[in-house]
Amino acid sequence: MGRLTHPFAAARQVRKSALLAGTAILLAATGAQAQDNVGGGANADDIVVTAMKREERLQDVGATIQALSAEGIRTARVAELKDLATQVPNVDIKETVPGALPTVTIRGIGLDDFSTVSSPAAGIYIDEIPLASPGLMSGNFFDLGRIEILKGPQGTLYGRNTTAGAVNIVSATPGDAFAAFAKASYGNFDSFDAEAMLNIPLSGNAQLRVSGKTIQQGKGYWTSSLLADGTAGRRDIGTRDIWLGRIQLALQPTDNLDILLKAEGERSRSEMGVPQFNGTYGIGTPFVPCAAVLQGRLDNADCTDAYGYRNSHASPYDGDWTGDFPYKVDQVNLTGKVRYSAGAFEITSITGYIDFSRLYHIDVDATPLQQFDYVEDEDVRQFTQELRVGYRDDLVDLVAGGFYSWDRVLGDNTNLLDDWPLLFLGAASGSGKTNYDQVTRSQALYADATWHIADKVDLITGLRFTHEKRRYAGGTTFITPSPLVGVNDTFIDDRISDDNVTGRIGLNVRPRDGLLLFASVSRGRKSGGFFSGFTNNDNQLLPYRPETITAYEIGVKSEFGRVVTLNASGFYYDYKDPQTFVRFIDPDTGLSVQKVGNVDSARVFGADIDLILRPVQGLMLSGGLGLLDTHLSSFATAAGTVPAGNRLPNAPATSFSGKARYEFGVTDRLRAAVQGDARYASRAFKEASNDPLIASGSYWLLNARVSLADEKSGWEIALWGRNLTKERYVVQGVDLATLGIVNRIYNAPRTYGVEVSFRY
Repeated sequence: MGRLTHPFAAARQVRKSALLAGTAILLAATGAQAQDNVGGGANADDIVVTAMKREERLQDVGATIQALSAEGIRTARVAELKDLATQVPNVDIKETVPGALPTVTIRGIGLDDFSTVSSPAAGIYIDEIPLASPGLMSGNFFDLGRIEILKGPQGTLYGRNTTAGAVNIVSATPGDAFAAFAKASYGNFDSFDAEAMLNIPLSGNAQLRVSGKTIQQGKGYWTSSLLADGTAGRRDIGTRDIWLGRIQLALQPTDNLDILLKAEGERSRSEMGVPQFNGTYGIGTPFVPCAAVLQGRLDNADCTDAYGYRNSHASPYDGDWTGDFPYKVDQVNLTGKVRYSAGAFEITSITGYIDFSRLYHIDVDATPLQQFDYVEDEDVRQFTQELRVGYRDDLVDLVAGGFYSWDRVLGDNTNLLDDWPLLFLGAASGSGKTNYDQVTRSQALYADATWHIADKVDLITGLRFTHEKRRYAGGTTFITPSPLVGVNDTFIDDRISDDNVTGRIGLNVRPRDGLLLFASVSRGRKSGGFFSGFTNNDNQLLPYRPETITAYEIGVKSEFGRVVTLNASGFYYDYKDPQTFVRFIDPDTGLSVQKVGNVDSARVFGADIDLILRPVQGLMLSGGLGLLDTHLSSFATAAGTVPAGNRLPNAPATSFSGKARYEFGVTDRLRAAVQGDARYASRAFKEASNDPLIASGSYWLLNARVSLADEKSGWEIALWGRNLTKERYVVQGVDLATLGIVNRIYNAPRTYGVEVSFRY
């Protein structure tokens, strides 16, 4: 097989036509949000989830699950996947690059790779369709029914790539009554977002729901002292121009048959964010570490890069960045769900198709030069089909089925290095182009049963067999030759396959109404794969093995009337073959080479505690505490062998999420609400070597919202603010200290605005 070219160009015109049609529908729509079955002050027994592929009260499910309602998502302004981390303890979500590639870590288990071809450790599902690639996870939320976060391996019902857990994002579906909702918000950074929905009952057995959202941000969070061409001049970076649309048609041809068809799309013409530059060489002494770096810290006052460039900006949102930073996305999702009921049986078919393309520019070095810049052009296509049967009687609740998926990920990425001369050789380092083409096929059979072995005792058993094949072809070609010995063009055309069995066994005991005790043992498995980044040695492309987690968990769920809900769980994970970046000595050249590989093992201890209090009418207090203790076995890095005991990446030992909301009447028609939420996370490392230069310190985030609503007419006006104390912490970083560069990505600064909405 020769060098790769991009095969999806012909399909893009079809996709663009579909997006234009979706935009036309969007512009014609006014709308409303789905009726919320889990309001901010609702009793916990009103929360219904489908985490186990059937509708159940959240408090009746013997597992650790957090659920966010439609109203809770709206009032907390949970607009993207990364925002979930502010609402749920023991969940960390970082962006590998600003504005893209979110990485979800649950209970310390996550993805330690930035490749689009890699597999997530936490499965992300949109209306029961899994997202095969991390590249698909940067979308925006709108018109949702709820979000469910399942903690711990979900290998039985959800299959591969759910070793950390699963996140179910559930769209609001068509209803049988006319409804409308419209919302608009304006805030600092010249930001405007608007959302609309229209629900129309077409007949007694057909309903239509049209919804959409736009995000327009005229000023980015980042400010450069240089224009794109490198000349002096102030410039904002990080503007957003995003349009999203969704249309759903629900049909009930007979009393026993339900059909739901959905088409949705996204078009983004925005800008990437940029990281902060930090120098690591002494002033006037290239390739000699400065004193701060030798002490394990960064200090831009005394440290530069190889050119002597020094970052003079105190704020991480200010810098000397050049070039354009486009972030362009075109995406179409199609979903069909058919459900047929026959007595105690229910048959469900779910079909999904995704066509996604993205172009963006990453400035890794964050200096005025193109030393380590990457222009990424990616495409993802995926098809999934699930067919399952549910059965219920007095003895057992059974879910069994089969699953098939196919996905293809392509990349045509240019790596720009020509502005980085090797000072000791006086020659260009060599820019290159990385191409890859990966196809993955997976088939699975599964069964999960809850056996009612006694009046208040259930035995849970589950088993899943998965067969997976993955083919990868790709590598790096140097556009300008590199003068370094052992740095060559790379290419691999290889296949890997995996047959595995995952499952769970558990026990639920209900000593009284409102009290559930549960214990379980479960196993999850994450796919092996290939590294698709810039490489200069064929051995960097060798595949890495799957990783496996066996989880042991005990917990309690308790309710004391409407006043108190207390849930707690403790867990231990036996983690085999964790995937992470490792170093090895190439046998062909004798050079130290970095690649994605496997560490022998890790262990994780922890606990989740959730408390909801409703002391008086209209007041709800809720809080969640996450505790983690993680340990990796020894492994090799560029600096030598790391002894056992390092912490897992993105795994703060302590995390907390809390919320207070008070609603009260002002007049017979007007009702006010005051809401505040907080997030705390202790110090966390960003990769397995526990590098202090890119670690995140502990932080608090404080958000607030004040609203006044006319319940009779459906109007509401609200003031909102996020990160009110201007907290700054490191979200992600790249340590190229041996080349004079460390970049660090920070969280968003303080944002605030006003929101007006109307509901009918």
